Amino acid sequence: MDDDMNPRGHLDRTEHIGHMNHGDRMDPELEAFIPLFPRADLTDPVTERKNFADLAAKLPPPDTAGMAIEDRTVPFPELSTPFDQGRHRSPDVPVRIYRPHQAQGAIIWLHGGGFVMGDLDTEHPWATRIAESSGAMVISVGYRLAPEHPFPAALDDAYAVLTWTAEHAAELGVDPARIAVGGHSAGGGLAAAVALRARDEQGPPIRYQLLNQPGLDDRQETWSARHFTDTPWMNHDKVTAIWRHYLGSAPATPYAAPARATDLSGLPPAYIATAELCPNRDEDLLYAQRLLQAGVSVELHQWPGTFHGSQAILSAEVSQRQIAELAAALHRALAP
Repeated sequence: MDDDMNPRGHLDRTEHIGHMNHGDRMDPELEAFIPLFPRADLTDPVTERKNFADLAAKLPPPDTAGMAIEDRTVPFPELSTPFDQGRHRSPDVPVRIYRPHQAQGAIIWLHGGGFVMGDLDTEHPWATRIAESSGAMVISVGYRLAPEHPFPAALDDAYAVLTWTAEHAAELGVDPARIAVGGHSAGGGLAAAVALRARDEQGPPIRYQLLNQPGLDDRQETWSARHFTDTPWMNHDKVTAIWRHYLGSAPATPYAAPARATDLSGLPPAYIATAELCPNRDEDLLYAQRLLQAGVSVELHQWPGTFHGSQAILSAEVSQRQIAELAAALHRALAP
């Protein structure tokens, strides 16, 4: 094997994960793929969105045998809550519904992409795997993206789909008492925000929140945010741009950045997964701790040697274990 292809030969690339050398802590299978990871520059999010979609389109399609998949449009509800004061009715929301054989419960699934990238097509492989491995119906949400549609557009869309799912549970063949919310990265943060809003507005009951490396805090003041400033998929400038695009001119409220919530009581049980070499790691660990202190049941898994977005390397053994555990946690949570 050439030196350039030797996983240990990439150590100097990982020395820039913040102010310390963390190369010896990265999973060797993941480390070998670092040169292949795209370096998104979110100063032009529209261009990066297209690049991301083009890259996803080149991936082999997942096996969907034995699964019914349907694209639908969820009508946006009439604006009637205090949260809607002074706002206009939003467009209807596209969703893709994955029904495995004898589906058990449902999850409203929110894709990642820093609030500016991703759609139903880019999320298709992930949604398929979650549905197949968990046995749950997955309702993948094509929420509106920043900067064209800043906060609270994505939250409005996600919450509209939650409400629609609960109201149409009989039609969908879903027990309304077994509906979860979940997602990864920005989508994990959105899922946490949906849970907060549902609690505050006495909205549909949520059985579980499945939060995979969620983005929860715009302040970026934790140890991991200050030290993991240049990881393979996420760097300080990118994180800053993500929150700038998403918030626009709006203040950072708990519905935008759930870590800002002062009261976490009354929220649904949670599974939270973190990556060791990730700027979001400590905000996620702190959120898990605060949920526990508020009386909310939490299952927490911190994955050694991984970085934000490394689950995209599906051939890595650790990625396969991560996806399997996410699905298993959801399966347990939605069991009768």
